[in-house]
Amino acid sequence: MNVKIENSWKQQLKDEFNKAYFSKLIDFVKQEYKENHCLPRGSEIFNAFNHTPFDDVKVVILGQDPYPTPGHAHGLCFSVQEHVKPFPASLKNIFQEIKSDLGTEFPENGSLIRWADQGVLLLNAVLTVRAGQPRSHQGKGWEKFTNAVISKLSDNKENLVFLLWGGDAKKKMPLINKAKHQIFTSGHPSPLSANRGYWFGNKHFSKTNNFLQSKGLKEIVW
Repeated sequence: MNVKIENSWKQQLKDEFNKAYFSKLIDFVKQEYKENHCLPRGSEIFNAFNHTPFDDVKVVILGQDPYPTPGHAHGLCFSVQEHVKPFPASLKNIFQEIKSDLGTEFPENGSLIRWADQGVLLLNAVLTVRAGQPRSHQGKGWEKFTNAVISKLSDNKENLVFLLWGGDAKKKMPLINKAKHQIFTSGHPSPLSANRGYWFGNKHFSKTNNFLQSKGLKEIVW
């Protein structure tokens, strides 16, 4: 399988691409895309990696799986294509927390490519989904692949910020070397969690920038 992925990631993950589980996963994904309406578009499945090369990663945000609404997902967790209005509820809550934390007004669109291009890896635990069926591609191998991604980042880089929002993201915590990296956790920004007090007020965006600044790294313009 010739995965179209940015070169520095291809070097980091080349062993993973040759493993039996990954070949089985790709066969599953190809069949799903042939038989069902799946998201994101095939050319966008690895968008997070292509917008944020391994060498440029400063912050990692972990999502669950792509938005299942056609026209929303484009390969970056929590991000939507520029035309999408209104914003999905989770993304709206993210922007609300940024406004509260940093005093920044809501952006004109919900595309987070601007974050990705600054070194924020917007990684879903599962990279594909059937339209209208959240979690439909769980347990097929993507989790093993994204575990490998987290492990490579933890082992081969220093002073990363990992933002783990919600139970699924927190499951990745054992893969991260806490002596080398900063981890911030909170509830998920979805209304189910946020409206119960587990999201708002986490101040993860200012905390991330304070950490980056303390290490002499450029802050993220959220």
